[in-house]
Amino acid sequence: MIKIAITGPESSGKTTLCKSLSEHFKTPYITEFSRTYLEKKNGSYNQADLDKIAEGHLKLISNEEKKIMIYDSDFIVLEIWSKYKFGNTTKLINKLVRKNLFDLHILCKPDIPWEEDPLRENKYDRDYLFELYKESLNRYKKHYITVSGLHIERLKKSIDKINSFLIF
Repeated sequence: MIKIAITGPESSGKTTLCKSLSEHFKTPYITEFSRTYLEKKNGSYNQADLDKIAEGHLKLISNEEKKIMIYDSDFIVLEIWSKYKFGNTTKLINKLVRKNLFDLHILCKPDIPWEEDPLRENKYDRDYLFELYKESLNRYKKHYITVSGLHIERLKKSIDKINSFLIF
């Protein structure tokens, strides 16, 4: 089984890419647990909620067993979110980020227009946050590629990389 995490700042095309990869590889994708969780709380949260989101996301990762699994988001999202919003991260999130739960991370560059959404918070900091994602992926020695540009370009690069895993 190959586990692929789509990561990056808000409104960088993660969900769109997940849906397209899911269609291409005819496999389900696991939705972003934080969105479901926060919608139930009307967008209100504190740092303890991020641990609940991490636990929920971990359960989703553990429950699926297909040849290719695509995940909308990863624990690096929670690490950066927690540090940016609260100045630090929790022990649980730190522990989960350090584990190698994914075979590949696909980092989405925020070079596409911002799409308004009541749960989004960082419209003007996307480029700064993108750099934090790169730093984190490198610090934890995660296997990743960066995708940018038009959706079709992002999709092609992602498909090519995933196919290289399937050859082995």
